[in-house]
Amino acid sequence: MPTRETEANAGVGPAAKQVAEHASSLARLELELALLELKRKAAALGIGIGLGFGALLFVLFATGFAFATIAAALATAVSTWLALLITTGIVLGLAGVLAVVGVVLIQKGRPVPEQAIEEARRTTEALKSDGNP
Repeated sequence: MPTRETEANAGVGPAAKQVAEHASSLARLELELALLELKRKAAALGIGIGLGFGALLFVLFATGFAFATIAAALATAVSTWLALLITTGIVLGLAGVLAVVGVVLIQKGRPVPEQAIEEARRTTEALKSDGNP
C-alpha cells in the first residue's frame, strides 16, 4: 500500500526531470534572445559606421571647397596662379603640422612595458651575480 512517503519519492524523479527540462528550455531561450540582441546591435553599429564614413566623405569635400574658396578670395587680390600657389602652401603647411603632431603623439603613446623591462634587467643582473648583492 502506497504511503505519503513513497508517493513523494516517486514524484521527485519526474519533478527533477521537469525542472531540468525547464531550465534547459530557459537557457536556450536566453541564448536565442542574446543572439537576436547581438544581431540588432551589430546592424545598428554597421549602419552607424556607414553613416559616419558618409559624413567623413562630406567633410572631405567641404574641406576641398573651403580651400577653393580661399583660393578664389585670394584671386581677387593677386593673380589666379599665385592664389592657388598660396592655397597649396597652406594645405601643405597644415599637412606638415598634422604629421608632426601625429608622430609626436605616436611616440608618446608607444606601448613600451617600461616596468617589465626594468624588472627583467634587474632579474638578469641578479642571476649574473649568482644572488650575491
